[in-house]
Amino acid sequence: MLAAKFASRSSMSQSWGRLMSTVAASSSSSYKLVVVGGGAAGLAVSSSLANKLGRNEVAVIEPSPVHYQQPLFTFVGGGLKDFNDTYRPTTEVVSPNAQLIPQAATKIDPESNTVTLSDGSTVSYEYLVVAAGIELNFGGIKGLQDAIGKNGVASNYSPKYVQNTYEFLQNVTSGNALFTMPSTPIKCAGAPQKIAYLADELFREKGIRDRVNVNYYTALGKIFAVDKYANAMTAIAKSRDVNVNLFHDLIEVDGPAKKATFKILGDGARAGDSVTVPYEFLHVTPPMKPFDFIKNSKIANAAGYVDVNQATLQHNKYSNVYSLGDCSSLPTSKTAAAAAAQSKVLKHNLLAQIRGESTPSAEYTGYTSCPLVTGKHKLVLAEFSGYTGTPQETFFFNQANEHAFSYWLTADLLPEIYWNSMLK
Repeated sequence: MLAAKFASRSSMSQSWGRLMSTVAASSSSSYKLVVVGGGAAGLAVSSSLANKLGRNEVAVIEPSPVHYQQPLFTFVGGGLKDFNDTYRPTTEVVSPNAQLIPQAATKIDPESNTVTLSDGSTVSYEYLVVAAGIELNFGGIKGLQDAIGKNGVASNYSPKYVQNTYEFLQNVTSGNALFTMPSTPIKCAGAPQKIAYLADELFREKGIRDRVNVNYYTALGKIFAVDKYANAMTAIAKSRDVNVNLFHDLIEVDGPAKKATFKILGDGARAGDSVTVPYEFLHVTPPMKPFDFIKNSKIANAAGYVDVNQATLQHNKYSNVYSLGDCSSLPTSKTAAAAAAQSKVLKHNLLAQIRGESTPSAEYTGYTSCPLVTGKHKLVLAEFSGYTGTPQETFFFNQANEHAFSYWLTADLLPEIYWNSMLK
């Protein structure tokens, strides 16, 4: 499937672009700015700074040949978007003024200002931005790696399994449809429940909703972190007969038997117990963790995330190191909207430092957004500060209410802005 689309975009020019990237990467090992990560956060920084600093002053370390617009995965899993609309070759989205290094970072040494690559070579930097994202840990749940992609088990969090979601949902005729949220920090914390509402809608359209139990299991103690939106989502779940089970953490999947086992968390009477539930469909949000090359480096905090000032995004020890997005220690929800807001602050502060103009002065206040899809043309647009839990809504209406405009904005307008503005 990927090969077909790549061919449609002129394989000759892309092959030449990849070749030139590889050649240039091997001929130069020192850059003014190195950005680790070619996801939304990394490209939001590298593209504009490459244009300002000049050609080949900026290097982007990114091993994946494909860049995914991950917010669209929920729509793919719900059968509302085509998977082909979610990705483009990495060579097409990296600025032509930046040098793409198509390898993985394996070590960061802030004392020597170097990044070690998967082939053993090193890249030197004057300034470093770490935007590597967060690692999906499918191996963190017993039996999940053997079950996912078959046995009715899917996940919208992986391009490998997202298309299985809609495929397996269509096969359901009765029984339990389970949707899970882990206890670890994750990216896009609203996505685990979004697909539950889309599944509910699908089952109703097929006329089988009375034969299917839609059950949402979250390891957390509430359905959403911010009270205003938690109240709205609780009411929506109740109106759709989506059973919400708090403090339930998925710990094991038995694919052949189609059974999921949860550990009960919290401090209630059953805390520590486990419960096994049969399923016909299981959507898993995998636990997530920092990448080892960050966790084991001197730039990480005790939890394994890049230790940065939550206002300036500058490292708390190494002044020439910055971080944003999912791999950073910023105590806010890990979303593309957060990365976009963070990138503006980071670029201002870093560029000022490079030019010797001032100490970091722009401040990030924790803004993030979580568009909670609740059905076709229905969406709750949560906007808030992850630092304070205070709503920071953009529009004149109450965004905790389901609205067709919010759906259009998220499903149709923002994807265009993502490709044509945010990444550039």
